Amino acid sequence: MFTGIIEEIGTVESITAGTRSGTIRIHAKTVLQQTKIGDSIAVNGVCLTVTEKTDSSFCADVMPETLRRSNLGRLREGAAVNLERAMAADGRFGGHIVAGHIDGTGTVISLKREDNAVWVRIRAEQAILSLIVEKGSVAVDGISLTVAALEEDDFSVSVIPHTAAETTLLTKKTGDLVNLENDIVGKYVQRLLYPNIPPKKESRLTEAFLAEHGFL
Repeated sequence: MFTGIIEEIGTVESITAGTRSGTIRIHAKTVLQQTKIGDSIAVNGVCLTVTEKTDSSFCADVMPETLRRSNLGRLREGAAVNLERAMAADGRFGGHIVAGHIDGTGTVISLKREDNAVWVRIRAEQAILSLIVEKGSVAVDGISLTVAALEEDDFSVSVIPHTAAETTLLTKKTGDLVNLENDIVGKYVQRLLYPNIPPKKESRLTEAFLAEHGFL
């Protein structure tokens, strides 16, 4: 379990592609402290298991489901990523409950400055928007954020200077994909209210996608 409070911005050192999956190595410092093989680290909000570790980097497997649900398949060497270790039992809960299990991706459609903050507007599928509430919480690339506005086809968050400095969010451009995770409480409530309706799953993992991003 994570909190959505980013500890460090890491750098992708390498990506080794297989036919449908791959491995990723990330340069880091803070998140390596007290981390062991088998521990979990959220990379842009995606919970990954540490399979190798050095003093300055860690390696993790990236599986097909991860590629389907997230933007990790678009990363390249040198890309900056948000990193957070799993929450310690004696830690403070500064953000909200983040499982590290991505519900899907959204598309940045605008960034607009307002005084010392920047409004980031993100388009998302209805399956994700249906679980978002204004002034509620959402994780965007692993960052715990408050929903500042909610529209029919998109939502907006307001990014304060500290969040801008400590994460990669404001490096995004119009058209970029971001990983989205709904508040887990809302997902459980929806499941309890509608237990017989299977969740909609739309696979984005096509042969063309894999070829474009070096997995074929």
